[in-house]
Amino acid sequence: MYAEAPDFTKLPLIPAIAQDAETGDVLMMAWMNEEAFEETLKTGRVVYFSRSRQKLWRKGEESGNVQELKSLHFDCDADTILVKVNQIGGAACHEGYRSCFFRKIDPQSREIAVEGDRVFDPASVYGK
Repeated sequence: MYAEAPDFTKLPLIPAIAQDAETGDVLMMAWMNEEAFEETLKTGRVVYFSRSRQKLWRKGEESGNVQELKSLHFDCDADTILVKVNQIGGAACHEGYRSCFFRKIDPQSREIAVEGDRVFDPASVYGK
C-alpha cells in the first residue's frame, strides 16, 4: 500500500525541494509543515515553514519572486516533497541568484566557483 499524502506525523517538518517545472533546474530546498503543505495546495502558490522565523513563509512575500505550483510530488517514504514550480521574478535564492545552488566545488582542487549571475541585488530588496 502506498501513502496518500506526506506523513507529517513522523516529522512535523518535511524537506521540500523546488524544481523549475520547465527546465528541471533545482532551485532550492526548504521545509514544509502540514499547514504550509495545505496552503500550497489550496492557493497554488508555494508556501514553506521558516525555521528561523518559526512561521509560514509565503515564498516571495518580500522579494516578489513567488513560486507558482505546477505539480507536487512526494517520495516513497512520504517524508520528502518535490514541488515543480514556475519561478516568477527569475530568482529563487535570497542572495539574488536563480538557484540557491549557485556555488560549485571542484572535487579535485576543492576550488569554489559561482555559476550564473545575480538576478537582483539582495541589499536593495531586503535592505540588508
